Amino acid sequence: MKLKKIAALIAVAGLSTSAFATNGYFAHGYGIKAKGMGGVGIAYGQDALAAATNPANMVLLGDRWDVGVEYFRPQRESTIVGNGAGANGKYDGNDSENYFIPEFGYNRMIANNMSLGVSVYGNGGMATDYGRNPFAAFGATGKAGVDLSQLFIAPTWSYKLNENHSVGVSLKIAYQTFEAFGLNPTFGAISSNPAKLSNNDHDSSWGWGVGIGWTGQVTPTLKLGAAYQSKTSMQELDEYKGLFAEKGGFDIPENFGFGMAWQATPQLVIAADIQRINYSEIKSIANPLHFPPAAGQLLGNNGGSGFGWDDMTVYKIGFAYDH
Repeated sequence: MKLKKIAALIAVAGLSTSAFATNGYFAHGYGIKAKGMGGVGIAYGQDALAAATNPANMVLLGDRWDVGVEYFRPQRESTIVGNGAGANGKYDGNDSENYFIPEFGYNRMIANNMSLGVSVYGNGGMATDYGRNPFAAFGATGKAGVDLSQLFIAPTWSYKLNENHSVGVSLKIAYQTFEAFGLNPTFGAISSNPAKLSNNDHDSSWGWGVGIGWTGQVTPTLKLGAAYQSKTSMQELDEYKGLFAEKGGFDIPENFGFGMAWQATPQLVIAADIQRINYSEIKSIANPLHFPPAAGQLLGNNGGSGFGWDDMTVYKIGFAYDH
């Protein structure tokens, strides 16, 4: 049995497959209108979910409320080759296939230049569900997979500085749930706490961060925007402190971006965003895989194996045409 092949298996059962997301495990956009334009929204807010991307846009929307739901059906599979223990083959991770992601937003003007609102949305998540366990060759039984979901509630204050510029701030209250199953006994020998590694049902945690933003109409046809969201500090996932680094730590990384929206014609808007997601600051996501691990590199320790993710720069572009 080659340890390098076990490392590949962790990626299979862990966070290698995105469901509910495209940008790592972040959603590609928030609000059905933004999603229909490739996720753009930093300089072009269209509904009461705008605070998810840039809270400064809320004061530009007036009184409104919006409800939406996204249907997502990802296809997930993995192939293992070159394993001497008999794990070779193709594995279908689609035993759970259908996902519905609701969202809600409400905005209220409390003055001509000020609004209060709230946006409720799924940040992202991921799930794999292998009916045929990739770790069966190493003694695992039953299904294998993970399930991660994250929800944000963002109360938002937005203010127009003048006719052309607005700012906003959101309190980002986050709730997440996680479950891993089918990983034992394969990874118990390399965990700092094998009892808190797998098959402990869903565990949950709360946390909070802050989002701020600016939007400016810099010419009659060009609008610019900038937004920043701090790292969301989450409570530890205690039932999985033998899996995630920092004894179950799974914070949500900071991200920031810049956007533009150009009214190319009276009917056509062209919008684009650049977003940076700093996954490297979250040890449970960014730590490299260690095989064989040293004492401080056991799963669950501060230096324990993560998934080796780098920071991500995302480019988005969208078009809206009013025919």
